[in-house]
Amino acid sequence: MQAGVREMNPRIPVIFYANHAYWWDGFWSQLCTEEFFFQNLFIIIEYQQLKKHRFFTRLGAFSLDRSRPRSVLDTLRYAAELLTAESDRQNALWIFPQGKIEPVDNRPLIFFKGTASIVSRVLEKTPMIYLVSVVSRIEYLDEQKPELCLSFLEPRLLSSAEHSGTDDLTAYMQRTTERHLDDLSGKIRNRMLDEALTVVRGKASINKRVEAVMHVLGLEKG
Repeated sequence: MQAGVREMNPRIPVIFYANHAYWWDGFWSQLCTEEFFFQNLFIIIEYQQLKKHRFFTRLGAFSLDRSRPRSVLDTLRYAAELLTAESDRQNALWIFPQGKIEPVDNRPLIFFKGTASIVSRVLEKTPMIYLVSVVSRIEYLDEQKPELCLSFLEPRLLSSAEHSGTDDLTAYMQRTTERHLDDLSGKIRNRMLDEALTVVRGKASINKRVEAVMHVLGLEKG
């Protein structure tokens, strides 16, 4: 997590935009909100997924149905209203601009323009908004079980004067997310994880349990 992510001005709304490679993405946004932020959490989830998994609404999720154009506009308008509502907490929207689950190494990333459209609507009502790139990868490292790695870039504080339109902002977010994913991949590949914070630790993998037994029995190899 880069500098400034946890020090954002709570009076300014924030959009966390993330790659969408895993079904669990909505749960991680809640986990991060509870662990690091004092925010009102909202998540946009594709309509068919939310229809099948209604419990996501308990996480602050609402749907976007691209098969109904008028519904899409209503959803974008609703998201902007949530972000600009009066609150003693920072209003935070987590969104996955790819719009569907895709392999983490797909290139180029293709983002829908809905996120940038929400930004435009927010900046009509408030002078500034934060944009934070969040990327995730699941990798098998030195354990039997996989590890989830999350990375947050330093927030970009965008003003209405700096906003050059939905096309430019969408392209910017695509490029930023691609570079961010590649950077995280390189750190994982080279095991540059000394500064990483472990938020959740699962049960020990089989190899760790075997190593513990061998230690107790004095059977470690020198």
